[in-house]
Amino acid sequence: MKFQTLQMFSFLLVSFVIAFDTGRLTAVSADEVSAEQLLQPDNLVAWCIVPFDASKRTPKQRAEMVQRLGLRRVAYDWRQEHIAEFEEEIIQYKEHQLEFFAFWSWHDSIEPLIRRHKIHPQIWSMLPNPKAEDQKDKVYEAAEAMVPLVRKTSLLGCRLGLYNHGGWAGEPANMVAVCEYLQRHHDAAHLGIVYNFHHGHEHIDRFEDHLNAMLPHLICLNINGMASADVVRGGRNKILTPGQGEHEADMLRVVLKSGYSGPIGILDHRSDRDSEEVLKENLAGLEEIRELLSE
Repeated sequence: MKFQTLQMFSFLLVSFVIAFDTGRLTAVSADEVSAEQLLQPDNLVAWCIVPFDASKRTPKQRAEMVQRLGLRRVAYDWRQEHIAEFEEEIIQYKEHQLEFFAFWSWHDSIEPLIRRHKIHPQIWSMLPNPKAEDQKDKVYEAAEAMVPLVRKTSLLGCRLGLYNHGGWAGEPANMVAVCEYLQRHHDAAHLGIVYNFHHGHEHIDRFEDHLNAMLPHLICLNINGMASADVVRGGRNKILTPGQGEHEADMLRVVLKSGYSGPIGILDHRSDRDSEEVLKENLAGLEEIRELLSE
């Protein structure tokens, strides 16, 4: 009984801290945000730089690379061969003054490391695509499947981000509906949405509407050069350097207008390329977009 009481107290305390710590978690401003503010290096997050790095860097080499580029945050993606390196990655980020900003999906071995090293990464996880036919039942099915991870991340003091990756589960309206269900029925104040340009080409035409719907829940926005949906459906140009696409500058203009001031992810996601070179190209492309949006 004492253990259950203590566990409930811990849950309530973590929920309170997450809700109260507006300085760390607030991503929406009442006013339009400047391109300089949104795209500054301290606000950028390096993403898809572990299994996609052709140079196969060690944790130390990766930390040195990120620091060399002037970035401060890394969202950590991984494969089976990287599990043994989880702790070393955390240690190297600390030694190089980097933030272990997010962790992809879930693996049980990360839980004791989060506690031991007192880090609080966002946990990025895809929703399951539900089998139900009715929309209300789909939302219920997808949301209830996330409850164990909702509870686990809350107790760890970590934000949980629903990550769009195509299908029903990647549609902004469905992600918002699941967020609202879990916040209403499972006290998931720490739950939000991680939206990826590169998995949202079909949303380009209505991007402003989708963004406005997600905005109260948005905890990270990962950007990409955006070709048309028809090009992507043909198997080309899904991953482009910012500045090389047709739509990303206009989409970022919408983001600035919305008042979103939270983290912006830039990605490698090209297994045949060296991650440092790809990130350099991202930074150069962002500089061009920043100048364009500042005019």
